[in-house]
Amino acid sequence: MLRYSMCRTFNGEVRNPAMATIALELKDLRQQLDDIRERFPNLKPDDLFVAWFLRAYITDSEKAAVDALTGDSGDQSVDALIIDDTAHAIFVVQGKYREKLHKAGESRGEVLTFARLAPILANEDEKEFLALLENADENVAHRLQEARKRIRGQGYKLWLYYVTLGKCSSPLHEQANQTVRTADCSATIEIFDGKKLMHVLRDYLDGVAPPIPTLDLEMEKGNGVDVKGVLQRYDSANDVDCWVFTMRGDAIGRIFDHTGLRLFARNIRGFLGDSPPVNKGMIATLRDEPDHFFYYNNGITILCDRAERLTNKGNDLLRVSNPQVINGQQTSRVLSAHQNEAAKASVLVKVMQVPRDAETEGDGFDDLLSRIVAGTNWQNAITPSDLMSNDRMQIELERNLRKLGYLYLRKRQTKGDAKRGMGGKGYIAIKKTDMAQVVAGCDLDPAVVRMGKEKLFEEEMYSKVFPNSDPNYYLPRYWLARDVNYRTEGVRHRIYAKWLVMGFVWSHLSPMIRSKRQAESFRLMHQNQKWDLYWPIIEVIDELFRVAGRFYRAYRGKGEGQLDLVGFFKVRGRLRLFETYLQKSAGQSRKLVRQKLEELGRNLLEFEKQ
Repeated sequence: MLRYSMCRTFNGEVRNPAMATIALELKDLRQQLDDIRERFPNLKPDDLFVAWFLRAYITDSEKAAVDALTGDSGDQSVDALIIDDTAHAIFVVQGKYREKLHKAGESRGEVLTFARLAPILANEDEKEFLALLENADENVAHRLQEARKRIRGQGYKLWLYYVTLGKCSSPLHEQANQTVRTADCSATIEIFDGKKLMHVLRDYLDGVAPPIPTLDLEMEKGNGVDVKGVLQRYDSANDVDCWVFTMRGDAIGRIFDHTGLRLFARNIRGFLGDSPPVNKGMIATLRDEPDHFFYYNNGITILCDRAERLTNKGNDLLRVSNPQVINGQQTSRVLSAHQNEAAKASVLVKVMQVPRDAETEGDGFDDLLSRIVAGTNWQNAITPSDLMSNDRMQIELERNLRKLGYLYLRKRQTKGDAKRGMGGKGYIAIKKTDMAQVVAGCDLDPAVVRMGKEKLFEEEMYSKVFPNSDPNYYLPRYWLARDVNYRTEGVRHRIYAKWLVMGFVWSHLSPMIRSKRQAESFRLMHQNQKWDLYWPIIEVIDELFRVAGRFYRAYRGKGEGQLDLVGFFKVRGRLRLFETYLQKSAGQSRKLVRQKLEELGRNLLEFEKQ
């Protein structure tokens, strides 16, 4: 299991979390393959490997990744093929799932045979293509014919990916590139060896999947602006290359239109909408004085794996690989939404090429990345929960909850924006901060919960609130919290005792739903609205609220020392005292609670049998 970053505060100041990750190993990849196998048990290891790569690098749809697999009969070096009509691109993958990481060298013949697919699919001479089809599986042959039709007739770009856990020499890689360059189309081959695949895996675990392969950043020119060169700075101590230049506002807006939300995967927040003062100010500047936007705005910061300065049709541009906007999402989104006005605005752009080495990446890359992200995102206030948005525990939890139909909002953003990122499906939305409060309400002293949500994301509390990424750990607590909130609505005095009641109920409910099956039954009873089956828990909650009222009156004190409801339930240790009170002074209530919990237990067993 990977270790996770912790958020630290010193003297009240929120600091950036140092991401204490360790170098990834083959077992970490196999965990991801095992996860896919749970949903697709008939896939062989080689197919699981290719399906994972497709999901991690090419498509955000697991179903599309699995559908792209060709099987293993007569596949003609084609293990998967995706025709993306939206991107006007063809993706072909050959995978080599080795037993050891970066040990076995790849065969020159296999790599170059795969590279030959480019000229075979693109060139006018059909002889080799027809020979290819002769021994191909019918399904593969049909896909290859469709791919050739689009490449030759509609100008689709061809991407070839040779993916192996083994090794591939640089000279062989160059030979493959030379072979692909003989194709009469726009074609590229990328070879992912064991080291490079660990980069892909790290990005996948970091929530950057699929990445943006390349992006062209066009430097500003014209509109009365005279740009004399680009600032390039190389830091030899950290091996970081940095470029600083300006771009037109509408050009930045079009970048978001092209890439979508993937461009901001490493950002610690989502889009906050038009209401924050900073965003309102940007909109007003674009409308009233766009020529001053450059002076008022902090610009955007882009992190990438590689950057290359090029010239295209007289325009200077910087081509960046695997880019991420780590600061400036609000700016980019506002410029995208107001492109007519943005055409008159200039924006400062800083690009950093940060080195990555699979063997030494560990703390170095992640620590530098997290410090840059936190250090450049102060224009809108940063909170402890913001700093944990890209913690791997949060990313894994988001993925696992999504599989069950829940939209876990690990970043601060508008709900509408989050739902658009999920394709607008009918997910149950849960904010990260609400989930933290729910877990704390069940497992910690009620006084801790009343200290505020952000406290739960500080170092001393975070690992207690988020100990794992198992949805069956969180969702029973979530549904219990909904039950308690349901019986709190409209009854003002119950609000103060809410966490006390929740903690008590959970302490007696949790032994009944320890197993995965029991936890799923409790969740599904609620999701499927089986009111008759889970109503006993509602009756328990109602009775405990009544007891909590008597408990308050018994222990609130007298005279000047008497505590009001707010102060009384803020005191630590109330839950233990409440347990004692229920045992000694509320016999009838204790009996009712026990009976209703037993009834719920019987209902859970009945539901499991259905």
